[in-house]
Amino acid sequence: MAKDKEMNPFEIVQAQFDSNAVKCGISESMREFLREAEREIRVRIPVEMDDGTTKTFTGFRVQHSTARGPAKGGLRFAENETLDMVRSLAMMMAWKCAVVNIPLGGGKGGVICNPRDLSDRETEKLCRGWVRKVYDFVGPEMDIPAPDVATNPQDMLWIMDEYDTIARSRKPGFVTGKAVGVGGSLGRTEATGYGVIYCVREALKRLNIDFRGATASIQGAGNNAQYCCEKFVEYGGKVIAMSCWDAVDKKAYTYSYEKGINPKDLFAPGTLDKFGTINPQKAKLFGWKQEHADAWLEKPVTVLIPAALGSAVHSENVHKIDFDNVKIYAEAANTPTTPEADKVIKEKNVYLIPDFLCNAGGVTVSYFEQVQNNMNFYWSREEVLERLEKIMTDAFHDVADLAEEENIYPRDAAYIIAVRRVAAAVEGRGWVKSKK
Repeated sequence: MAKDKEMNPFEIVQAQFDSNAVKCGISESMREFLREAEREIRVRIPVEMDDGTTKTFTGFRVQHSTARGPAKGGLRFAENETLDMVRSLAMMMAWKCAVVNIPLGGGKGGVICNPRDLSDRETEKLCRGWVRKVYDFVGPEMDIPAPDVATNPQDMLWIMDEYDTIARSRKPGFVTGKAVGVGGSLGRTEATGYGVIYCVREALKRLNIDFRGATASIQGAGNNAQYCCEKFVEYGGKVIAMSCWDAVDKKAYTYSYEKGINPKDLFAPGTLDKFGTINPQKAKLFGWKQEHADAWLEKPVTVLIPAALGSAVHSENVHKIDFDNVKIYAEAANTPTTPEADKVIKEKNVYLIPDFLCNAGGVTVSYFEQVQNNMNFYWSREEVLERLEKIMTDAFHDVADLAEEENIYPRDAAYIIAVRRVAAAVEGRGWVKSKK
């Protein structure tokens, strides 16, 4: 295993921040303030299991920044969840909301558990228990959770209902990513994946590449990856590979198809489970070839889209990328690239779309959902996606223009824009002076 793959995730995002904060022209005091979270919460959640025993789970909520608005970020269920992982993602959420210029801060939550081992009843108890433990520190004006890894709209309804029960009121804007009909927004399910491809579309235009001849390989088969595939094919491109984790074999596979994976097959009943695992029997029926875990990375495609795990591309596998063919590297996942791998991608002059810009579609439509909750007036799917497309397109060109004007790496440009916006809000509130 690559040493850089084992790097602390919070140290990775702090290092990225440190290297760009100086370029932003902000004071040392501001840099010191912004590199750590405003608040961190660690809780213990006892849950009565179906067999009558009680198991205690550890949960977290980190609020990195609230200067631009309430903290915003998902709640994750994962066996390997750590406080540092949650810290890193909360920090990235602060930059993500700022780079697309929506009035929210950055937060993230997590619970250490194996969601595949939990029944629906146990999951509900865990969701409600988490709310009871963090209730004093969250709310529609303070901190707004959403679905993330291994959580879903049903989990959000349990969370919202528990909050409403304690508050003795109705606060649909407390969580986003809810089901349509109980405060959810149309377009939310596909928002992250579609946002990725809106950015890819604009990058292809800048490189003078016709989308109709473009090919892509995607790491992942979860919600994000599914809708990346759908929108990429809708624009005339071809997705020739997707990867996923197989819970039975306890390993990852790539499924490839040179003729192009058909989204209709991907979304067909029985192809995917709720965790984004591809059924190998269905894949075989469609003619998809099962390959090793990193095969998605080696494909001679136009666009490479890591849309699953953090640190997925690292020093030991980055050289497997076909740099003769890959023109765009679109980070649909959070921190999918280690610093060492990032150096290689930069040296090879591949067009990078950095993660906290590339995958900001989800939080953007979460913001729309909150706005609709507050108005108690709901938009059509077409209106939601039209607004999303404009915000993502404008944000992409803000970053791309700065990168070209200053001759800097797109990741650096995105950081400069985001950090300056957050720093301006911090200074405006009178917390810390931004000027040197």
